[in-house]
Amino acid sequence: MSSTPTSPYARLPEPPYYVVAFSSSRTEGDRGYDTMADAMVELASQQPGFLGVESARGIDGFGITNSYWKDEDSIRAWKTVVSHAAAQKLGRERWYEDYQVRIARVERAYGFER
Repeated sequence: MSSTPTSPYARLPEPPYYVVAFSSSRTEGDRGYDTMADAMVELASQQPGFLGVESARGIDGFGITNSYWKDEDSIRAWKTVVSHAAAQKLGRERWYEDYQVRIARVERAYGFER
């Protein structure tokens, strides 16, 4: 259940579910970031409990990626995946000036579509 090619929004089940909100400021230059980011979304989508992802980045380098998960156990398991841990290390060394991670339970969700 990830975002469709025609929509930037993740298709999600009815709440409750969890969101990992990752806000970051990038360093200058790509240095392999886009390739790694794509690989991590692909890897996350294969993990039990993964529901979808939404991501945006401004020209100033600030971005937010929200990944959605069935439960906290799924989030903890994702954090321990070896390839993900390696990407996190590279992120601190190479790609991020700083970042914040926030994990929350989504109780309600609604939207509007024209």
